[in-house]
Amino acid sequence: MLRYSRSLFAIVFASTCLHVHAQEWKSGVEWQEPPVVTPGATDSQPPSDAVVLFDGKDLSAFNGGDKWLVQDGVAIPQETQITSKQHFGDMQLHVEWSAPTEIKGSGQGRGNSGIFLMGLYEVQVLDSFQNETYFDGQAGSIYKQTPPLANAMRKPGEWNTYDIIFNAPVFKVNGDIEKPGTVTLLHNGVLALNHFELLGPSSYIAPPHYEPHAEKGPIALQFHGDPVRFRNIWVRELKPAVGERTSPGFTVKKNKPKVKMDTKKKLDDAKVQGESAKGADQPAREGDQGSGPPKAEPEKAEDK
Repeated sequence: MLRYSRSLFAIVFASTCLHVHAQEWKSGVEWQEPPVVTPGATDSQPPSDAVVLFDGKDLSAFNGGDKWLVQDGVAIPQETQITSKQHFGDMQLHVEWSAPTEIKGSGQGRGNSGIFLMGLYEVQVLDSFQNETYFDGQAGSIYKQTPPLANAMRKPGEWNTYDIIFNAPVFKVNGDIEKPGTVTLLHNGVLALNHFELLGPSSYIAPPHYEPHAEKGPIALQFHGDPVRFRNIWVRELKPAVGERTSPGFTVKKNKPKVKMDTKKKLDDAKVQGESAKGADQPAREGDQGSGPPKAEPEKAEDK
């Protein structure tokens, strides 16, 4: 019993010492409280801080919206593309769309449209259900820049969901690109684009390359001649977390890397040590004078 009590005391004492001497890691940044956002009743419904661009009633949030057909809560492209009146930079964009139920055409001629971020960077809309085309032109691709990671297309007539996270590009004062734009896309809940770095604005003929532009731009929906349907379009502007550094914070000490000796030097040192040890083990030979300088021989008397 006495041995058990001593062991228990030792454990408690050690734990107390660790608690006293341990320091909690702190970032040294005083963060502002994140805004409270009320989610929608379903994933399709906009959260409380969203800007609703189309709720099934009208397209008044778009320039040219009166050119499209709004019927039974859905919007159908007619005549021209439409662009949002409000401009956006970094954003979370939710769009639901459906390819025509009646299958017509093939490849790029089947259920084609597009969503242009900032009016420049196209996320492809296409009926890619059992429809062969070039991979960087199918649904979920950044047009002619990258194919999607997966083809999550539903059957024609069924509704698809795009949830897009977009970070706008940043330009230097001289107009050079400092930070490319990026796109993350969930297609029907399946990751299709994972923080893909845009090569520049989308183009059918010329290769993509950046030109400096404003920090914000419109969302454009393309008319490509096919009766693609849209519904439930909303967007959230994204802002970084805000904080102020109030103290240096604790830093993690890094162990200094051990200096690696040159292999040849190691071999040379080992050779020298081996020869020294070998010499020490051998008995002294007659005439050996140790490690000191040799003694001079006595001078012989000259014959006179």
